[in-house]
Order: sequence, then C-alpha cells, then structure tokens
Amino acid sequence: MLELALTRLTVLADINSALAETMDASEGLRRVCTILARRVGDWCAIDRLAGDDEVHRICATRTETASALLTEERTTLPETATGPLARVLRGAGPLLLTRADLQKSAPHRDPWDTAEELGYARRDAVSAIIAPLWARREVLGALTVTRCGDHPLLVADDVRLVDDIVHRVGLAIDNARLHRETQHIAERLQRSLLPPLPHGGALTMAARYSPSASGAQVGGDWYDSFLLPNGDTTLIIGDVTGHDLQAAVTMSKLRNMLRGIACDRQESPHRILQRLDVAQHTLYPDATATCLYALVHGPENGPWELEHSSAGHPAPLLVTKDGDTRYLDGGHGHMLGASTDLPRTSATAPLPAQSTVLLYTDGLIERRGESIDRGFTRLRQHAAALARETPETFCAELLTGLASDNTDDVALLALRLPPNDHSPTRTASHESRRFA
Repeated sequence: MLELALTRLTVLADINSALAETMDASEGLRRVCTILARRVGDWCAIDRLAGDDEVHRICATRTETASALLTEERTTLPETATGPLARVLRGAGPLLLTRADLQKSAPHRDPWDTAEELGYARRDAVSAIIAPLWARREVLGALTVTRCGDHPLLVADDVRLVDDIVHRVGLAIDNARLHRETQHIAERLQRSLLPPLPHGGALTMAARYSPSASGAQVGGDWYDSFLLPNGDTTLIIGDVTGHDLQAAVTMSKLRNMLRGIACDRQESPHRILQRLDVAQHTLYPDATATCLYALVHGPENGPWELEHSSAGHPAPLLVTKDGDTRYLDGGHGHMLGASTDLPRTSATAPLPAQSTVLLYTDGLIERRGESIDRGFTRLRQHAAALARETPETFCAELLTGLASDNTDDVALLALRLPPNDHSPTRTASHESRRFA
C-alpha cells in the first residue's frame, strides 16, 4: 500500500511539473497524456469542448509510441449522443468502465457509444476511466485513460487519482485561457494607442508594431508621426522601460505629452526632448524611457533634411535607393528620466532623393548573448537588400527577417523620400507641402 501511495504521489508531482513548465495549454496536455499512458494506463486521450458543442481531440498517446500525438480531429457532440464520453462532456463522471461497458453499444445506433469513436485505442481495452475537466463550474473537456490486454483492471483508487489529476489539468487549462485572453486584451490596448500615420503628400510612410513572442505581449514601445503647424513632419520612436500593462500606460502618457509640447513649441528636437524630460520628472518620476524625436525639413521638391535628437535611443538608419546604409549617430544623449541637468543636442543630416529613413526599437537588433554590434550589422544588411521596396514591404520584411522569434516588443517607422522631380499636387499652404 505504501509503495502504491508513493507511486501515485510521484505521478501527481510529474503532472504538476508538466503543467507548470509551459503556458502553452496544448503542450501541457500532451505531456500529461504521455505521463498517464506510461504510468496509469496503456492509452490516454484529452478532448476539449469549444463553442457550439464542438469537440477537439487535443492529443492521444499509447505506450507503443511513448509520446503524445497532437491531432486536429474535430467533431460535433450530437444532442442524441448518450455514450460515456458524451455523458462526461455534459457533466457526468468520473466514470469507471468495464470491458462490458466498452463493448455493449452498437455502432450503427450511436457512433459516440462505440469504443473506436470514444478513442479507446485498441479493441482489447479491458477497462477505462473517463473524467470531466472542470474549471469554475464549467466543463472544459474530458480525459480518458484505458488499460488493455492482460494488464490489471482500473479500480476505484485509480478513479480517485484521475479525478485529482483532471482537477489540476482543468485549472491549468483555465489559467492558460485567462493568460491568452489577457495577452490579447493587452495587445489590442497597445495597438489602439498607436496612431495612424500621415498620408497623402510627397513623403510616404509605413510602421509596424510586433509584440513580444513571450511574456504579456505588451510593453512600452511606440512610434508616432504628425504634421506640425509650421509644416514640418515629426518622426518619433520610443521605448518605456518595462514589459507590462503599466509600461503601455506610461507610454501613452509620454506620447501625448510629447505631442502637446511639440505642437506648442515647434522647437529643435533637443529642446523638445528637454521639455519632455522635465515634464516626465515632474509627473512620472519613477518612469524611464528612450526616445528619438526628429523633424523632416525641406521645400516641396527637395532637398530634404532630418534634424534629430536621441534620448538614449538607437540611431536612425539611412538607406539610399542604391542600398548604401549608414547610421545617423549625431544628437545622441541620455535617456528620459535619468537627469534634467545634462545638456542635449540636435544633429542634421541630408536625405537623398528616394532614400529611406528607418526608426526602430532595440528589440529589432538585440539578441541574448550576442554583441549589439552584430545586431546593427545585421539590420544594415537586411535593410540594404530592401532599399527599393515600398515602405510597407520594407517594414514587413524586416520584421519577418529579424523579429520572427523576438523576446522583446518591436516598433518600426519607415519614411521614404520622393524623387527630385516629384511635383506635389497640393501647394495652397505650407502645411500641404508635407502631409494632408
């Protein structure tokens, strides 16, 4: 008896570890299937209920394979189904089934009653346990364990063990579902805070935001661009420290403050960042952030230039139409929230016709265990190959090539300059020389 109790405690411990090691619900269930097939029965399956009585077979494992198999089988639970699995999915159980229970149903009467449809794996199944997966008084699915051939029958003690296991599995499924919902809500909030870009003028733009592949899928990365009253176009990229909802909220506050200061003062970038730093120290003294603020100057037909200042943010990348690249390193200063006493500077760089200016956050270039210089080089190489693509394609391909498995949020903002002979259609006012 003592040995049996220790064995079952070990099974429970292994189940807890399997569920705790991943937030991916399907992966956790596959691990549970493998453990139960090896340690409790000969075969195990987990079915989940979706909307409209749809049943999804998540995984099924038999001892011969020694690994859980993900399946994509989906079916609908008929209202007339009365078999054991159907009953459990409606809230009955856990049920202990004998060989007679498994073989008594006729396939032509109710496919849900047959051993094959129930997923009992082999025709020589001699006993089975089907238990509902519960969470917050809701049936989420069912777990099935069978023994076959001449193996000992499952008994009442095994039912109690499986009942304990499904309670833990149900909580894990529910937690994963809540985590996923939180991720989606946070990402929608983040995207709602990112503004539409100006359009309709000589300059063309594109932007992207990609959430982290891990964590809460929300953070403090942002981009922005708008037309100032004097006709200059702003380019802004920033990153608030943190990867949570609070970082996203702080980002929104800083972005709005920066918009107000920029429109009211219409000063050089370093002066705008200095004013933003003072406001941040006063209103949000615990927040820190990096930010790059830039202005695009130039007459209707060019030439154009970029005046910019950086508060601890990576330098803009300039890509000519022929694929030459260089970082605009001037105007670099300390990050926001560090000190209001240190001076800031601006820098100005000419923008060749049909060139692209890229602003980005550090998630695009940083890799764990790798020199940041390698990241900068990799970005230049990818950007050079995309020099003649549209800004939309330019941003999309950079994300695909550099941030497909990113562990940090990524924001991108790309500006494309017109050719020298560009003739804008709107000349009625100074404002119309940039963006409508």
